[in-house]
Amino acid sequence: MTEPPLLSVRGLDVRFGALAAVDDVSFDVWPGEVVAIVGESGSGKTTLLRSIHGFIRPTAGSVLYRSDRFGEVELTMLDEPRRRLLARTEWGFVHQNPRDGLRLSHSAGANVGERLMAAGARHWGKIRAQALAWLDRVEIDPTRIDDLPRTFSGGMQQRLQIARVLVTNPRLVLMDEPTGGLDVSVQARLLDLLRRLVADLGLSVILVTHDLGVARLLAQRILVMQRGRVVEAGLTDQVLDDPQHPYSQLLVSSVLFA
Repeated sequence: MTEPPLLSVRGLDVRFGALAAVDDVSFDVWPGEVVAIVGESGSGKTTLLRSIHGFIRPTAGSVLYRSDRFGEVELTMLDEPRRRLLARTEWGFVHQNPRDGLRLSHSAGANVGERLMAAGARHWGKIRAQALAWLDRVEIDPTRIDDLPRTFSGGMQQRLQIARVLVTNPRLVLMDEPTGGLDVSVQARLLDLLRRLVADLGLSVILVTHDLGVARLLAQRILVMQRGRVVEAGLTDQVLDDPQHPYSQLLVSSVLFA
């Protein structure tokens, strides 16, 4: 028997007045799969990601998530307390700017431990031990567990945000330009870390990126968005090596001849 998708998005619309930021988007995400959403700025990819998570309420459409704990959940109909419970246990969201996903006035350890406590952990010693283990796992010196995130570099802040998100072992992680704004050498290190963690944890990921190299490295499938619509979808190598839609061809050629 074929395993059903972990997430099914059907006919999703997000409109701001007359503007269709997301227009009739449908796709599935399977367990253990990384799906990249690419397109230029203003294509609607981040709005799509935020509407799936629940930061933005869709105008129309459905987002069905299949949870081991909660059963089949229609996310667009979920009340806020249940959405928050899902978001801090089975889901994660990695912001482009790590400062949006961290508490800068709390220590590195407290940032990781807070999510564990939100998921029900109460033993302080075990919480601190897990925070130490995760700092090491994302290549942050564990001796910095009591330091504030504002004393970290941008790359370290992003790795701390990733530790905070993954400490509860979510099944699905939404990533919004996780390498954006970082130096090339820092990007390469972070991408290598993300690739290892995704494989080791068997994560399903929806990855928004404007960088086709990031999509090729991390994703099995790719969606190309233009003006709120998905204009092409398929296996990553297939789409990037032989794009069919004129907009996809333009994106790929802009990288080749940059």
